[in-house]
Amino acid sequence: MLIPMFMISLISLVMAAFVPQDAELTSFSYPFPVKFHEIHVKNQKYKMAYMDVKPEGELKGTIVLLHGKNFSGHYWERTARDLLKQKYRVIIPDQIGFGKSSKPESFPYTLHFLAKLTHELVTKQNVDKYILVGHSMGGMLATRQALMFPGAIQKLALINPIGLEDWKIKVPYKDVNELYQIELKNDETKIRDYQKNVYYDGQWKPEYEKGIEVLVGWTLHKDFPRIAWNSALTTDMVFTQPVVYEFKNLKMPTLLLVGTRDRTAIGKGWAPDSVKNELGRYDLLGKAVVKEIPKGTLRELPGIGHMPQVETYDQYWKSLSDFIVK
Repeated sequence: MLIPMFMISLISLVMAAFVPQDAELTSFSYPFPVKFHEIHVKNQKYKMAYMDVKPEGELKGTIVLLHGKNFSGHYWERTARDLLKQKYRVIIPDQIGFGKSSKPESFPYTLHFLAKLTHELVTKQNVDKYILVGHSMGGMLATRQALMFPGAIQKLALINPIGLEDWKIKVPYKDVNELYQIELKNDETKIRDYQKNVYYDGQWKPEYEKGIEVLVGWTLHKDFPRIAWNSALTTDMVFTQPVVYEFKNLKMPTLLLVGTRDRTAIGKGWAPDSVKNELGRYDLLGKAVVKEIPKGTLRELPGIGHMPQVETYDQYWKSLSDFIVK
């Protein structure tokens, strides 16, 4: 008897097995070799993981890819492979507190410091000019990095970046202890439901499971409290350190690539009902912000959410690659 496709999908979800992952993902494979950049902060040593892959033959340039808050560098694999085909060197860091990088109990989490660490990592690879691409939180961080090091960054591409609005003027503040308690409650169901409802408009496909593999694996390991604490610290960072007022100061050509269905907003989960519907309106935010960017270009993907590189890769890639090579 033939099994209908929808039943196969359901069976795939039920059979999905998540493996416990330690704080630095020591048993989790990345698509390219991982190296580590050593960082010293107040007599403490930390390691920043990164992938650095080069195509064969003559290079067109270097592109740095910055991950989002619920992600690690490995999810850039398809983009990186396509960039390699275009003869670009690709550097993909895991920020401190994410992926295979260190998860400190105490660390100066600021966008400025993470941007400085990322720029130093890149320049230590003998790269003085590069294209910077950031998704979600990575877009917010990339904006800060571009503001700090305008002479080094040739182009800036922001893919559904957070930070297009200042949430703290509408949402009550929660301190890191409160945020930590929220993070500790995460489990497989909550993680999947969040991405399903926020990223994918209530739809879920078996291929989306790959996007929650690390997050769920962390909740199953004894290191999870450390992961939750770092996540609370970085939530506080992005909530309290807006970049929206400084887009006008960007000097390089900038692409704002936006899935218009996206409604992602930090603090939306605890915002008053009266303002929830005002937050994360990417269908409005993209149009407003691009007017502030001197050399800005807006590319909207109608009906697409927070993950255009997953939902509609071909459209996403065309917009990104057209901007990079023009």
